[in-house]
Amino acid sequence: MSSSTSDIQDKVRANLFVSIRRKKEKLETCSLERKTEKKATDDNYFTLRRQRWGSDPRLQTCRGKLQNRRSKLNQEINKELMLRAGAQNLFNATNNKRMKEQVALELQFVNSNLQLLKEQLTELNSSVEIYQGTGSKSSIPMIPLGLKETKEINLREPFKDFILEHYSEEPDKYDEAISEFMDLRGAMRTPERDESGVALLFEYFNQLYFIDRRFFPPDRSLGIYFEWYDSLTGTPSCQRTVAFEKACVLFNLGALYTQLGARHDRTSAAGLDAAVNNFLRAAGMFRYLHDTFTNAPSKDLSPEVLDMLIHLMLAQARECLHEKALLGHSEDLETVVELSQEAAQVAHEYSQVLKTISGASVKDYVPASWISMVHIKAEYYRGRAHYRMAEALLTLPIDERDQEQLSIRVQNALQFVHLPPVSNTTLEISVPTNHQERTLLGLAHCRESVLVHEEAMRQQRMCRDLKKKSALTEVLHFGHEAAVHLLDLYEEEEDLLNVWDPPPIASATKIQLSLTAPDFSQHRVEDVFKLLGPVAVFSAKHQWSAPRPISITRTVTQGFGFSVRGDAPVVIAGVDRGSLAERAGVNEGDLVVCIGNRDVKWMPHDEVVGLIRDAGNMLSLTLVTPCDKTYYKLPKSKSLKDISPHSTTSSSSGISSSSSNGSSSHFGSVNSSSLSTKDKDKRNSWNPFKRSTSRDKLKS
Repeated sequence: MSSSTSDIQDKVRANLFVSIRRKKEKLETCSLERKTEKKATDDNYFTLRRQRWGSDPRLQTCRGKLQNRRSKLNQEINKELMLRAGAQNLFNATNNKRMKEQVALELQFVNSNLQLLKEQLTELNSSVEIYQGTGSKSSIPMIPLGLKETKEINLREPFKDFILEHYSEEPDKYDEAISEFMDLRGAMRTPERDESGVALLFEYFNQLYFIDRRFFPPDRSLGIYFEWYDSLTGTPSCQRTVAFEKACVLFNLGALYTQLGARHDRTSAAGLDAAVNNFLRAAGMFRYLHDTFTNAPSKDLSPEVLDMLIHLMLAQARECLHEKALLGHSEDLETVVELSQEAAQVAHEYSQVLKTISGASVKDYVPASWISMVHIKAEYYRGRAHYRMAEALLTLPIDERDQEQLSIRVQNALQFVHLPPVSNTTLEISVPTNHQERTLLGLAHCRESVLVHEEAMRQQRMCRDLKKKSALTEVLHFGHEAAVHLLDLYEEEEDLLNVWDPPPIASATKIQLSLTAPDFSQHRVEDVFKLLGPVAVFSAKHQWSAPRPISITRTVTQGFGFSVRGDAPVVIAGVDRGSLAERAGVNEGDLVVCIGNRDVKWMPHDEVVGLIRDAGNMLSLTLVTPCDKTYYKLPKSKSLKDISPHSTTSSSSGISSSSSNGSSSHFGSVNSSSLSTKDKDKRNSWNPFKRSTSRDKLKS
């Protein structure tokens, strides 16, 4: 019996164990399903948020990692600058010799750290290959700009305090609007590198127009500071004005356009057209900044740097046009000479950039690799121009019929420099008339091409950052080897020993570039704080009294005794003397903000009149009185009798109307013929907020 009991107990334990194990497996399965669903939901959430609110912070692209490193370096530089400022203040304040020695040692340590951090930031700014497109590995890299970084700002408390103080409204009602704007600002710090990122920055910039007028009065500060880091040095700049915020956003728009221009495929005509478009838009953005914003605290917003960036973007756009001309070009004489002049035009524009970037105020600011890259491009394209001219003179077959055409083309393409006879080493063959002259002129251009390419390669070797760029090395070596190969074909020519310097090639182009100015109207936005009322009236620079409730009760034979005019918002245009409205406290020039419980700040004239008419014999208004009398002053106009002698009065509803210019409605039982001229003027006074020119005819 004991054995049977033990068997039963064993079976119960086994069944219990199986049951527990099944439940555990079921729980694990349910938990895994929940995690999978949660991960899918989170992924969908972040995908939607990224599409609307900017890039996903978890997205670890090369450009994203680069921007994250730049952000961390900016914070470390800011920390070291604060430490240096504190140590400098302590050094100036103390008289203790031992303390001064310790602080001086600390200052040396901090300055050393700052130098290392700035070198790391310079190396990041030199990482141009990360921004290049996949099809641009066989081309010289373009120079893009990194985005400016900014700190998060808590706008909730300052905005809510200002809404309560200035607008006399319940601030909690605007929590959603404040959150939406703060989310928008957080998203524009990490825009996508595509058209959605451009649209996001434009949206935030346009929204700043409303924020500036709503919350930033000209006479005081809300304690809101906009802090941005310099794009190249990481030095922080801080200002209270929205203009600084706007300038930094526009700079990031220009920088984003440079990144988009660099990432396009430069092996296709469509990709090159897109790159040209983006570089021209970047140049137009920097030009707008240069002409609009002055006295910027940040070096990257200074006129000298912006002017350099404009020339750089135009040169890069010209370079892309030259690369497009090289796609599938024919090897006829006219085309090759045109390509030579186009290359000379690119070299000329990069030479202009080199002069600008080598200026005293810019040279020590931009990365040294940028100056070297511009110098290399100027030399490289000058070498390509000489190579194309040599190719036209030495390799293309020319018969007697093409000889005249060649002479004209070469004569137009070459600039002859007349030097003194003693120092004149320039070959002066204005029109090559025979094979020997063509050969001599072609060899001069070919040898010059070799020398200029060697100078470009030397500039690359001298730059610590650029000598590691394999794509740049390949392009320079290819151009140099092509020129050397062409020169080697004539190594046995006697003329090669007596080659002089070739005349310069005249830069020319068929396409003229023009800046693309920013078009803010393409990205219209709706004011997130629209509930505050029309921004032309309810703004931070205007003052008005606290909203006051007005209740008017009338009898059947009485009118309210006031007239309204305009819309969005409707204004009290006149108040009858001794009327119910006057006794209730209604004043001429008051703004109607509520009727009953309905907000009417945005309502047109007709709807406001309809609400007053539907109120019956008891009317509840909420009014505010403007404090800026010069802005809200209502000048006198013609009397009702002079404007419309056929006006009527409805004694049953207390609403009269007339057909004069401008919407105007009178709510009273006094006949217009019994009014004095002064009262008629009040009823017909002009309203500065009038939008419609039609008068309402209200019938009882």
